[in-house]
Amino acid sequence: QVQLVESGGGLVQAGGSLRLSCAASGRTFSTYTMGWFRQAPGKEREFVAAISWRNGGSTYYADSVKGRFTSSRDNARNTAYLQMNSLKPEDTAVYYCAADPWGLGSRSASAYDYWGQGTQVTVSS
Repeated sequence: QVQLVESGGGLVQAGGSLRLSCAASGRTFSTYTMGWFRQAPGKEREFVAAISWRNGGSTYYADSVKGRFTSSRDNARNTAYLQMNSLKPEDTAVYYCAADPWGLGSRSASAYDYWGQGTQVTVSS
């Protein structure tokens, strides 16, 4: 069983930055593709970013965050990160990290087996 714990959310003004962290339990973190999703009130959960366990950590982004968000990982620390810059009010949501063991970098939430509890990100205008 894999446990994921997110941290780093908060309130920030538009144009500001936040870095989310996702700490994972277990000894096989290096074989997980790590995904980031978000869910705003009244909306469905949507893909934000993912970083693969292979190919040097290939990254994938939703068009809405490309160029502003960066996904990274530190396998020695069993931690994934989501650096969010140039934040906009429409980025306001609960952000979740998710793990897909041996995954290929899917943008579908159903591909991910393990989920964190979520962390709130609020961007004020």
